[in-house]
Amino acid sequence: MTDAPPRDPATALEALLTVMARLRAPDGGCPWDLEQDFASIAPYTIEEAYEVEDAIRRGDPAALLDELGDLLFQVVYHARMAEERGWFGFAEVAAAITAKMIRRHPHVFGADKARTTEEQTIAWEAQKQAEREQAVRVGRAETGALAGVAPGLPALARAAKLTRRAARVGFDWPDAAAVLDKLEEEAEELRAELSTAAQAPDRGRLADEVGDLLFVLANLARKLELDPEECLRGANAKFTRRFGFVEQAMAEQGKAPADATLAEMETAWQAAKRAENAKNDL
Repeated sequence: MTDAPPRDPATALEALLTVMARLRAPDGGCPWDLEQDFASIAPYTIEEAYEVEDAIRRGDPAALLDELGDLLFQVVYHARMAEERGWFGFAEVAAAITAKMIRRHPHVFGADKARTTEEQTIAWEAQKQAEREQAVRVGRAETGALAGVAPGLPALARAAKLTRRAARVGFDWPDAAAVLDKLEEEAEELRAELSTAAQAPDRGRLADEVGDLLFVLANLARKLELDPEECLRGANAKFTRRFGFVEQAMAEQGKAPADATLAEMETAWQAAKRAENAKNDL
């Protein structure tokens, strides 16, 4: 193999498949790679997808190149393990997604008339539903409006998708204000549980109530046409930024946060908020 990047995608992919096969070779392969299976690799697959998203959000082309390679390697890894079991190989994976994309774009690859973005979204969902129904008929899928919403999705994202599916069949609040009312109801239920749990907290019941609260919040984001994961990601970034300001303010006073009082840190936190708000008003 050469260090120069190949110009032909097929050549580059073949080289990657060769590397993967060598890593998994019983004779001379990598001991760590040989020990892995689908379950042990799955968390890395999810992590790499998030790192791709992070590179996109940061607008970093070099990082995106690197992270897309890492994600592609995950696909190759799973395909190799499947091939070892006699299930399928990378070629079948590529052929299956190619066929699916052609099938779901008849306005591009077939005789259907051109579609607007909205029409394509509707047609895409209709085609997915038809494919699910076919899978049910041959015993390869579950039934129901919520079928096919992957349990492995991030919990907030899955909550939004579950409620979106339910909304399609009419099970939905009329507007965001109604969801806010439900949020207040769930908050009161949690407050009641906290008051009764003061002496002997039932962590299972507390977890149940907090879960209900988070689920309604995800639903509220959906009603407002917001991505709950993106909302929380923004809140995380804001907290990280402001807490860094608090740490810097404490350092300027010759203290670590652990040595400061809560009142001192709250004062710095409010200063951070004012500074951000002033910057945003410019």
